[in-house]
Amino acid sequence: QLQLVESGGGLVQPGGSLRLSCAASGFTSDFYANYAIGWFRQAPGKEREGVSCISSSDVITYYADSVKGRFTISRDNAKKTVYLQMNSMEFEDTAVYYCAAEFYHCSGHPDYWGQGTQVTVSS
Repeated sequence: QLQLVESGGGLVQPGGSLRLSCAASGFTSDFYANYAIGWFRQAPGKEREGVSCISSSDVITYYADSVKGRFTISRDNAKKTVYLQMNSMEFEDTAVYYCAAEFYHCSGHPDYWGQGTQVTVSS
């Protein structure tokens, strides 16, 4: 059973930066490498939305239009960790951020979810 734990959330001012981490356990590094990892977020009163995803091959990455040019996703399979670097943050980025895993491709229908980490952008 793949388990995911997010960290790195917190309070940041507009224009600031945060880096989220999603650490996996329960699988070997080799098996973990077969999984695409995505970041989702849910703001109060809004539906959950996909933010970014990185494929198992580490070649293909996806970004929501609202974060393109500001957020960068990366992965370190040896550490079984995916990162989301968030720069030039905006009030609208305030949400609970979840990481999730699905086999191989970023289809938007993951099988495993983390518990979430709160990100608040406020002055």
